[in-house]
Amino acid sequence: MPRKVKSGLIQMSLPMTEGEGTMKEIMQSMIAKHIPYIEEAGKQGVQILCLQEIFSTPYFCPGQDSKWYETAESVPGPTTDLMATYAKKYNMVIIVPIYEKEQAGVLYNTAAVIDADGTYLGKYRKNHIPHTNGFWEKFFFKPGNLGYPVFQTKYAKIGVYICYDRHFPDGARVLGLNGAEIVYNPSATVAGLSEYLWKLEQPAHAAANGYFMGCINRVGEEKPWDLGKFYGQSYFVDPRGQIFAEASRDDDELLVAEFDLDLIDEVRSTWQFYRDRRPETYGKITEL
Repeated sequence: MPRKVKSGLIQMSLPMTEGEGTMKEIMQSMIAKHIPYIEEAGKQGVQILCLQEIFSTPYFCPGQDSKWYETAESVPGPTTDLMATYAKKYNMVIIVPIYEKEQAGVLYNTAAVIDADGTYLGKYRKNHIPHTNGFWEKFFFKPGNLGYPVFQTKYAKIGVYICYDRHFPDGARVLGLNGAEIVYNPSATVAGLSEYLWKLEQPAHAAANGYFMGCINRVGEEKPWDLGKFYGQSYFVDPRGQIFAEASRDDDELLVAEFDLDLIDEVRSTWQFYRDRRPETYGKITEL
């Protein structure tokens, strides 16, 4: 019997930003803007839904202002608890990317995974942290320390890779070795230097590792940083590396697609990358 899964991705622009409200009001406005889309996903029968990187705040990393530290919260915590109510209401797995505060001064770029019954399954912490013009993330986030976990949800085994992680094939391979059937990459990336990589790297990861990917990007421009335009184009890609569903470049959107996880076995039975890999020859990769 086919193992069909219906999945959704939400790409969203910012409704309120710095100078237009308090930190709490900015977060509340972003969460409130997502709720109708989450509800719509549930009504459409989406089984696994993923939101964008640090979905409840602006992408504040073009600056280095410590006041944004106050938007970090515990995981699990109030926002994941809220999302759990929608997961349970619609029998829908939700991946919730959020700014995490483990303790004072210990902050991570994190994605929580909530199962279809509202159970918190665990989290992934972004491992690769950029620190370059416009992306001063080391000012805000510690590198992840939880490895590359894969979560057995009601519908599929899923992994998470966050934004800049996508430039590193090593973690993408580990997610496959850990059993991921679908890998979600919530992102915040703007037009310019790396745009051509958006539809190159992740299809390559999907093909090299024989799994599906759901890739999410913001839309619009965010003041006062003027980093550039987040160009959306969230998409799903299959284990052959083929993009089979894509969102717009400019609009807030819920992208929904249905796919058959049995394709993973079919593809891996043709391309025997897991059989033919030679880890004993790759020692150079782990040399410091």
